[in-house]
Amino acid sequence: MVKIRLKRMGQKKAPFYRIVVADARSPRDGKFIEEIGTYDPTKDPSEFHVNEELAKKWLANGAQPTEVVGKIFKAAGIEK
Repeated sequence: MVKIRLKRMGQKKAPFYRIVVADARSPRDGKFIEEIGTYDPTKDPSEFHVNEELAKKWLANGAQPTEVVGKIFKAAGIEK
């Protein structure tokens, strides 16, 4: 099963995330298939950049977004 989820980057107490497509069995910060965007929750309001074409391609291929990534996609206007 393939998931679209967050990969944590950044320093301690300063999170920064990459939105990646990964196998559900791989660890959070482990191997991934493709990077499709970024998410920065430290800014106010939180900032995100998503490659819409890649996101739609992976959703069409059956990749499941996690809860947080689903909210980011909704804010970006990307629907299944």
